[in-house]
Amino acid sequence: MSQISLTFPDGNKRDYAAGVTGAEVAASIAPGLAKKAISATVNGAHYDLQWPIHADASIAIHTLADDAQALELIRHDAAHIMARAVQEIWPDVKVTIGPVRDYGWFYDFDRAEPFTPEDLGQIEAKMKQIINARDPVRTEIWDRARAIKFYQDKNEPFKVELINRIPEGEDLRMYWHGNWQDFCRGPHFAHTGQVPADAFKLTHVAGAYWLGDASRPMLQRIYGLAFKNRDDLKAHMTMLEEAAKRDHRKLGREMDLFHIQDEAPGMVFWHPHGWTIYRQLEDYMRGRQKAAGYKEIKTPQVVDRVLWEKSGHWEAYRENMFIVEVDEDGEKAKRINALKPMNCPCHVQIFNQGLKSYRDLPLRLAEFGSCHRYESSGSMHGLMRVRGFTQDDAHIFCTEDQIESECAGFIRLLSSVYKDLGFDSFDIKLSTRPEVRIGTDEQWDKVEGALTKAIEQLALPYEINPGDGAFYGPKLDFKLTDAIGRQWQCGTFQVDAQLPDRLGAEYVGEDGAKHMPYMLHRAILGSFERFIGILIENYAGKLPFWLAPRQVVVASIVSDADPFVHEITNALIKAGVRAEADTRNEKINYKVREHSVGKVPVILAVGMKEVEDRTVSVRRLGDNRTETISMDQALAEFGFAALPPAGH
Repeated sequence: MSQISLTFPDGNKRDYAAGVTGAEVAASIAPGLAKKAISATVNGAHYDLQWPIHADASIAIHTLADDAQALELIRHDAAHIMARAVQEIWPDVKVTIGPVRDYGWFYDFDRAEPFTPEDLGQIEAKMKQIINARDPVRTEIWDRARAIKFYQDKNEPFKVELINRIPEGEDLRMYWHGNWQDFCRGPHFAHTGQVPADAFKLTHVAGAYWLGDASRPMLQRIYGLAFKNRDDLKAHMTMLEEAAKRDHRKLGREMDLFHIQDEAPGMVFWHPHGWTIYRQLEDYMRGRQKAAGYKEIKTPQVVDRVLWEKSGHWEAYRENMFIVEVDEDGEKAKRINALKPMNCPCHVQIFNQGLKSYRDLPLRLAEFGSCHRYESSGSMHGLMRVRGFTQDDAHIFCTEDQIESECAGFIRLLSSVYKDLGFDSFDIKLSTRPEVRIGTDEQWDKVEGALTKAIEQLALPYEINPGDGAFYGPKLDFKLTDAIGRQWQCGTFQVDAQLPDRLGAEYVGEDGAKHMPYMLHRAILGSFERFIGILIENYAGKLPFWLAPRQVVVASIVSDADPFVHEITNALIKAGVRAEADTRNEKINYKVREHSVGKVPVILAVGMKEVEDRTVSVRRLGDNRTETISMDQALAEFGFAALPPAGH
């Protein structure tokens, strides 16, 4: 038997017989490691401890201390254990697929009767029995014909279809968890008892079309959560409870901000209060971008397919575009247009008007561009995922030598904007060259180096996503963290050498010759709709004073105070405050409670004592205490607070 050499993370090498498994490698190092080992990474791929290694490779042995690998196995094994539990309780149920997802997994089942909440409790109990049984997990490689016959005999048509979708020549790996079997790429634990029995929870059931195709059978998808220990599960469940309280759809109704209805799926009907937030945010971004040297433009909503064909979007993005057919006068065939799904091709058209010189670069073009993309009905979610949205979109046309400085300037702007909006921390991920790409290695080295230097000159931490860049250039993604620890990707910065070339963008260089500019795609907020949803949830509806749609309500305690209430309200409005008077014949406690539900930051209560002293009683949202201040002090304080941030 031939020998192979395995290289460990510390650089040491050991020779083994070809076909050695991760379990055997762990045992050769130390008995303690053999006990703790759960999996291995071999040449960058996550390996089951049962899988043989046939060639020289790098290897790392993993234990439960390695979060990424441990959680992948816990969640993947939990999916299989859940499917086994379902079939042990209801043998007629057909199984399909059960992938790992954020914080857990889901598994799709074909069952005539809908699963109930009581069923989920029964499934959980059965899963704990399977875990406590500590049944061994084993795996084999089968040929296609054997695997297909196996599933045909078991009357599992979905598994047969999955096998037929796998390209010829690929291994078909079969797994057994005890006597229950599934077809899966793996990896998995050595036995079912390695899944923590007190650290998982089945959460809910939803419908899902088979393979996401609306023409295929509707299946039942059971979702689950799984963690390394009970405390982590409990912390996540607490976060989910808090997230439910902060749900922007619930708060949107309470604050009367927006609604979405069936006649315009995925499109937002903004109510006056919601539109106020939108316009305040847009005006703030307009000011910040203008100060940063951007020129605002506006491009058409409907554009002929010819431009989308030239840009490459028609071929790559056609199924996500809304098509508009027009009967042009005198034309035999209808003219085919599309609602724009993105702004970049139109921005190149503006760049192309008139001769550009190197002296014109960098040219920063910004647009609050209204876009439309077809999202499946199942993927839409309030403001977070819609079909019609507006981006704080901008494109920078520049030379290769200007990429680094433009990137650094953008990150400074993004950091300042996020801080103004209440997000003090964000993560940066640099996605580098994929295997399939355009351009030379020298060009990629220079551009990737420019992005890296821009981040490092600002002394910011970042992670690298190797191979995850676009085929035309690297990109930066910016993820901000909200008040309850959730991450949201909003900002992006992408280097593009392809679109300017496809659409004929040129400038005259210092040498008198024509050159193609680089195009930098960038956004800070991304979709306004989504970002407003994030803001609502981050602040639990208690938006910063300058963003709040109603900043102050002046409420009368007795009707005799009404004239002074209107005097104060009018004075606040003149001072730039969004103020309203509430002189209804209701008790003050009722008014305070109602406006608190509506998340009004400040309520000024006015009775006869306040009228006599020309004062107001101030109650701030979330604070049960009240304070009395003069009318002049109120005008000065709230007039100043109503001003948007000026940046840092």
